[in-house]
Amino acid sequence: MRIAVVGTGYVGLVTGACLAEFGMFVTCVDIDEKKIENLKKGIIPIYEPGLDEIVEKNYKAGRLNFTTDIAEAVKNNLVIFIAVGTPPKDDGSADLKYVEQVARDIAENMNGYKVIVDKSTVPVGTGQKVKQIIKSVVGDRYRFDVVSNPEFLREGAAVNDFMRPDRIVIGAESDEAVAIMKDIYSAHYLGEAPFVVTNIETAEMIKYASNAFLALKITYINEIANLCDLVGADVHKVAKAMGMDGRISPKFLHPGPGYGGSCFPKDTSAIAHLAREKGYEFKTIETVVRVNEEQKLRMVNKIATLLGLDINKSDAFAGKVIAILGLSFKPNTDDMRDSPSIVIIEKLLEKGAKIKAFDPIAADNAKKIFSDRIEYSEDEYSACENADCLVIVTEWNQFRKLDMERIKSQLKSPNLADLRNIYEPSKMKSLGFNYTCVGRPL
Repeated sequence: MRIAVVGTGYVGLVTGACLAEFGMFVTCVDIDEKKIENLKKGIIPIYEPGLDEIVEKNYKAGRLNFTTDIAEAVKNNLVIFIAVGTPPKDDGSADLKYVEQVARDIAENMNGYKVIVDKSTVPVGTGQKVKQIIKSVVGDRYRFDVVSNPEFLREGAAVNDFMRPDRIVIGAESDEAVAIMKDIYSAHYLGEAPFVVTNIETAEMIKYASNAFLALKITYINEIANLCDLVGADVHKVAKAMGMDGRISPKFLHPGPGYGGSCFPKDTSAIAHLAREKGYEFKTIETVVRVNEEQKLRMVNKIATLLGLDINKSDAFAGKVIAILGLSFKPNTDDMRDSPSIVIIEKLLEKGAKIKAFDPIAADNAKKIFSDRIEYSEDEYSACENADCLVIVTEWNQFRKLDMERIKSQLKSPNLADLRNIYEPSKMKSLGFNYTCVGRPL
């Protein structure tokens, strides 16, 4: 099987590398010449555990190649995956200009039957739009099929998720296209991964419905945590008991400063916008989007309360040094897109704080956002030197067993805002910390 993957971002590179790992011949295409040259040298543009080894191994074996020549890639391959970005527009809708451009590029270079696979997260109706674009160029000269094959990859665990999927969704209009897609994923079929075969529109909706529900689940437990703060309940035990119910499951019941990343923020906005376009108000998701933004700001209020400051003052944090541990939106990734840390840090800066921050991987991407407005520390402990408060924003494993006596000795005052609940309140209090967390009694 010969496959082209257009787009070497997070989804495209993981898809291409993993398909090559299954023995297929894959050509990854991108218009960014520097990125392609770096990939040929084994320089990966994203941090994703295990991906660099798979890329290097399959590139050396000749199963994985990189090019900027989309014309040759289309002509030489039967299946072309579209895996380009669909960033949000100002109104919340998904910007499809990159998907549409790839569709035109494919159409202009077709030389026979092709299966065009939408791997990018796209609104319902995009598959038909891609089909119309290609049809307008090729007419009846060549047969082709458009397929929706959404990805369900968690950043930080994408390789494992691709190799061991919960399900494989195939939205298509012909038996031939379905058969080809099943052949591509035959290794998963042998591994007994369930296939969901449906029409294109349903496959597109499955992706949005899944991500929106997970965002809803995160937002729900955050609201429960906020209520726990007010009534003295422990959200960890509430979530544990809820998760024991098979109808609910324990996944995504972890309170914190709100969701972020490349998927949930844009996908919740996109499905809400799609509903409005169709004359329907998706009230639960509209609320999720609003509450998630409020949750990030609520964390700043927690920090102010911990320090005895009046958050309503424009210079509430003037003269205060705040140490931030964790900048990426979640552990095991360098992705800063819509990270809660951005909103928290921006608000602290606005209120007059000085920020010292450390992240094991994401510092370079953080510099593109904050530039020299914050100080980047070499490690966890140097970030705490002479700081008025330590704030844990991202739960990297290396933050779970810090030398708290050393942390305490380096802080100007022993203030700890644990926004990921990775430490026990009673233990922190026994160590002499002025401690706050999310939804747990102190």
